Amino acid sequence: MKKLGFIGAGNMALALARGLVESRVFKAGDMIASDVDSARRRKFTRATNIAAVRHNLDVVRQAAAIVLAVKPQSIDEVLREIGQWRAAEGAAARKLFISIAAGVPIARIQKHLGAGCRIVRVMPNAPAMVGEGMAALVRGAAATKADEAFALKLFRAVGHAVALSDEPLLDAVTALSGSGPAYVYLFVKSMADAGVEQGLPPKLAYEMALQTLCGAAAQMRQSKLPVEELIRVVASPGGTTEAALRAFAGHGFPGVVAQAIKAAADRSRELGA
Repeated sequence: MKKLGFIGAGNMALALARGLVESRVFKAGDMIASDVDSARRRKFTRATNIAAVRHNLDVVRQAAAIVLAVKPQSIDEVLREIGQWRAAEGAAARKLFISIAAGVPIARIQKHLGAGCRIVRVMPNAPAMVGEGMAALVRGAAATKADEAFALKLFRAVGHAVALSDEPLLDAVTALSGSGPAYVYLFVKSMADAGVEQGLPPKLAYEMALQTLCGAAAQMRQSKLPVEELIRVVASPGGTTEAALRAFAGHGFPGVVAQAIKAAADRSRELGA
């Protein structure tokens, strides 16, 4: 019996599996994956030394815990297949299912697998691919505290992870940290593009914008000062930073950010409906 299986061997499954091997949480031989795409299977195995197979039920049969790492639009088909196997074998309730399918509520998974099935729903994000992820998770009614601790252990292998008690909060998590990396990429690009407009070479402008973000994030982590004070430290009265902050405020920057996150949260709720 394998300790962990992955249904879907895409980027997030690969990042998680590689993190688990590199951090020695599990050995490659403790895990197995499935994917319909042969190229993804080959890539997954090359990167992790974990066996990757064609059929999902091979993973379900062999693994004690299964990460559902498929696209939301594909998950119902996968769940129906597992549900039919469960009906024949009566065994799925003894397994732990960990879903990272964005916007798919626990109730939708239970509909196929049964109310007694142990389910943990997780919202990870893309920086898990470089070991700097942020994940939040909620356990279903049949899942135990031990199941929650197991899921936290998995996702802490590729960054940070927290447990929540209220599943609807995952819509806000999706909007903030799930989609959030794209906002940061856009902000860095916008800073770099503005630097080019002011005369900097494109490569240098991008490097400076990216390092400025990395340095500021590191300082925020290490400093005991509140964010407002950190801003004041940089923004001398009458100086260049103060002029820039006035421009941000004049164009409604905080409101734009709030609107963007609300739009993402609303869409997450729609997908889960």
